[in-house]
Order: sequence, then structure tokens, then C-alpha cells
Amino acid sequence: MKAYTIEQGIVAPLDRANVDTDLIIPKQFLKSIKRTGFGENLFDELRYLDEGYPGQDNSVRPINPDFILNQPRYAGASVLLARANFGCGSSREHAPWALEEYGFRTVIAPSYADIFFNNSFKNGMLPVILAEDIVDQLFKECAATEGYQLTINLEAQEVRTSQGDAFKFEVDPFRKHCLLNGLDDIGLTLQASEDICAYETKTKQSRPWVFQEIRG
Repeated sequence: MKAYTIEQGIVAPLDRANVDTDLIIPKQFLKSIKRTGFGENLFDELRYLDEGYPGQDNSVRPINPDFILNQPRYAGASVLLARANFGCGSSREHAPWALEEYGFRTVIAPSYADIFFNNSFKNGMLPVILAEDIVDQLFKECAATEGYQLTINLEAQEVRTSQGDAFKFEVDPFRKHCLLNGLDDIGLTLQASEDICAYETKTKQSRPWVFQEIRG
């Protein structure tokens, strides 16, 4: 997992509340359990004017010119600005997979659905919670300034605007440690690889039958 330290990027404003995981990545794209291949269908129902299905050539599909991700001013955005209860609905982990693969490393919103919030940290993405009045301010500034950017400093737990305004956010210390060091669940386990190997060696000596081949 890629470490998250300081991220600066263009902001894409998704001005709607209660964005559910089916809107983030529609159910017909969930046939794969790989973590890749979902970015091109992020917000599929909003990005395109036809119905999407797995394996189609998205380059020839009719796009929705009114959707933010199809507008040139938000090209290359890495910060998604959203409204309350972002990521509600089903618990699919494909939602943060799709956001991260598209290029978003940060989501800023007043609140999140719990499972999406937890899944984001486990997949190297930072869900920042800011008060609604601050989020309102960021939406207004983003609308008024083309190429509007924010800098998110995880170590300092701070979101900073190009005008110099800084907003503090809270983050669980353990999750912060994992993001700063690029540790997912597998990475955390591998930190104890020497202890695991030592335990297996000891177990082979004390209980060798555990490692014997089972014959039918």
C-alpha cells in the first residue's frame, strides 16, 4: 500500500449528500475480486449517458458533459469534496478501490458511512471529516476558482487552502500510523514475519505431526 504523507491536488466537488456505494461503483461491475479495473467505471451512472456493463469500450460511450469528472477544469483531481453520509449503502470494498484507482487519495466530507470509512483506511485512502460550514466554504471556493487545490498533511492532521486557511481534522492514531507507513493488513502481519517463522520452527520441533501431509 502506498504511504500517505502530504497530498496536494485539484479538488473535484460532488455536491450531493447520501452518495451510496452503488453510485460510486454500480453492482454490475462487482464480478471481479481484484483491486484493479474499477477506476474507469467510477460513478458510471453519472459519467455516462448509457447503461454500463463490464468489458465494454468506455472510449466510445456517450459522456454526460454536466458531470464534474467529465469537465476539463477537474481533470487530474485527487481530492473529492462531498456532502454528508458519503459511502452509505452496501459494504462493498470495491468503492474505495474504484476511487483510489481513478486517482482520489482523499475524500473530504462532513460524515461517512462507517463501513466505507473503515474500508478507505485499509486501502490507502484518507477520509477527512470537516464541519459542514467548512465544507460549505470549500465548495464555494472550489466553484469560484478553476484549478482549486488543497493540501492535506496527515502528520499535522491539517487541510490547507492556497489562501492559507488551515483546518484541523481528527484521525485515529493507529490508522494514521498505518497510512503514514503504507501498511495494510498484510503489511502489518509481515512486520511480525520473524516471530511467525520462529513460532513455526518451534512448533515443527514440539508438534511435528501438525505439519505432516494429510492423506485421504
